[in-house]
Order: sequence, then C-alpha cells, then structure tokens
Amino acid sequence: MPPKGAGKRKNTTVYSDDSPTPPVPTLAEQLSYLQYPRPFKNPNYTKNTNRRTKNLKAVLTQEREREKNERERRRQEKEENMDVDGEQPAEDPLEDDLPTYASIEAPPSVLPQRRYCDITGLEGPYTDPATGLRYHDKSIYELIRGLSATAAKEYLSARGVNPIVK
Repeated sequence: MPPKGAGKRKNTTVYSDDSPTPPVPTLAEQLSYLQYPRPFKNPNYTKNTNRRTKNLKAVLTQEREREKNERERRRQEKEENMDVDGEQPAEDPLEDDLPTYASIEAPPSVLPQRRYCDITGLEGPYTDPATGLRYHDKSIYELIRGLSATAAKEYLSARGVNPIVK
C-alpha cells in the first residue's frame, strides 16, 4: 500500500499549447522516485512461528544459569591448568567478581565520592564551616548565611547527616 498522498502529486512539466511535440519532463521528474510505491513493510516477510516470547523471570533465570555454567567452566579450567605442586598461576583477582547485567553487586569504586550542593543539587566543592552545608558558588553561600538554624538542620537531615549546627 503506497503512503498517503503519493498518488496526488501532479507532473509539473511545461506544456505549450501550439507545439506539436509531446511535453518533455524536467530532469528532476526523470530522476524522481515519487511515482513508485514505497511500502512500509517488506512484502516478502514471514513470521517465525517457532519463536517463543519469554517473560522477565525466565530471561533472568536463563542468565543466572548461563553465569553459573561459565563460573563452573572457569573453575574446571583453573583446576586443569594447576601446576604439579598445586600452585595456581597468577591471575587477575577481579576476574571472578565482574559485575554482570543480572548482578547488582559490584566492587566499591576507587574514585572519591562526589559532593553535591545541598541547595541546588549541582556539584558542591565548598562547605560552610558554621552549618556544614555544601554549596556550589558564592551566591548560594550568601543564601546559606541567611538561613535559620532549623532550616540548615533540615537540609542536613535531607542529606542524611546528623545535623550539628554551631
């Protein structure tokens, strides 16, 4: 089925009423593909009836099973590659602890924790010594200086810090 409006275009050839020769299409009309139908779907497509849909639980179960088999295979390879004395060759200690799609347990980050402004949520490299609030820039610091002690305590408790205001 051609797209809507494909058959409504008219040729813009130049006609002369008193000329016996047929009208000549312009170069743009000669190279145009507008008159050809452009189907949205492939007419030769056939649906695969053997494909079965799986719910999330089944997909996660298969992923866990695949990971378990992979760990078992690596363990067996490691046992086969052991030296005669029973010493294991030096390997990367993090290889067994690689995070995967199904595991949310990942090793802790080696980067320092990022600090954010308690007021704006932007990166806050500065800390007010009186209240302990983190702030982004000078304008936020001026706002923090005007806060009451209870408001500063509320901001600190929102961050999860035991508020001790001096």
